Amino acid sequence: MSNGIVQGIGSDKSAGAVFEKYRVWVGIVVTVALIFLMPAVLSGYSLGLLSKYLCYAMVAVGIGLAWGQGGMLTLGQGLFFGLGAYVMAIHLKLEELGPGQVPDFMAQYGITDLPGFWDLFRNPVVAVIGVAVVPGAIAAVLGILVFGRGVRGAYFAILSQALVAAFSVLLVGQSKTTGGANGLSDFSGFFGYDLTDPANKQMIYYICAFLVLAMVLIVRWIRKSFMGELIIGVRDQENRMKFLGYNPASIKVFAFSLAAMFAGIGGAMFVPVVGIISPSDIGVTPSILMLAGVVIGGRTTLLGPVVGTLLIRFAETQLSDAYPSAWTYIEGLIFILVIAFAPYGLGQAKDLWPWLKEKFGGGAGSTAGDVAAAGAVVGAKAVEA
Repeated sequence: MSNGIVQGIGSDKSAGAVFEKYRVWVGIVVTVALIFLMPAVLSGYSLGLLSKYLCYAMVAVGIGLAWGQGGMLTLGQGLFFGLGAYVMAIHLKLEELGPGQVPDFMAQYGITDLPGFWDLFRNPVVAVIGVAVVPGAIAAVLGILVFGRGVRGAYFAILSQALVAAFSVLLVGQSKTTGGANGLSDFSGFFGYDLTDPANKQMIYYICAFLVLAMVLIVRWIRKSFMGELIIGVRDQENRMKFLGYNPASIKVFAFSLAAMFAGIGGAMFVPVVGIISPSDIGVTPSILMLAGVVIGGRTTLLGPVVGTLLIRFAETQLSDAYPSAWTYIEGLIFILVIAFAPYGLGQAKDLWPWLKEKFGGGAGSTAGDVAAAGAVVGAKAVEA
């Protein structure tokens, strides 16, 4: 009988080892299965909402890399989200126009010739490349200027927020070429596919879902690589990294630019999903909401930003409709609870369970010091991850 028990334990260990070895592939297979399952169980409206949430999830993956791994708290990802979105929106508008034509809002201002930056994105290949390259290039230039001068921490966060605010004002002020506060809307097609066709909407959902999956895998590869170690090293010991001969600014520029490219792609897919892009979608408040999902899901985890974004966007849709005047307060309460009990997000909430079980199971009351201590334990485990 004891031999049977030993064999059972041995088989469990071997099964666990096999699962650990192929854990990533199992996760990919399960994720792909869920992606294909969603259209079968969701209505067209719900699938459209999920596609919208996935666009924000792309931004969240980049924030997780830049902030969670690199320590760069960016409050202005709406800037790069908007750049990608407007590049895509310009191309989709041009698809509908004939030779020599201009959009209706330009015609109302008496403009007869397209601006140069509009005509640049008429080519579909240039547009597809532009949704990632334009945000990435601008982020690289900003990063060289900012990180090269040692700007970091709260100063960088405030600067990034100021940039997205300025970008929103610029879009509103250039109403003759950007549509102003109304933005760009009424897109009929997506690279030749009719956007009113449910089959094409489902195709766009698949594109969004697989883009998120690809971004997660890219970030995972970076985290496991030497570059990932450098990013974490700069986050935790920037001066020591300088002493070892590395250039922290260039490492930060890499992570920040890649996060900007992810945001630009998310913004580009947002346009055909929602059908409009305007300054109200990319300002200061939307940028903070993009950060919210990362905070809730866990900025240092791989999947936490995606899960947190999907949860917060779903809650926003449901609760803002049911309690429009109270949603802001509910969102604030969620933030407080997460920061108090899971300061590194729900991704590390499981690490609090043993502590909570001991405290409440034993009948002892908790104190603020206990909560802080538990948060420190969670933080330590997050950094180790």
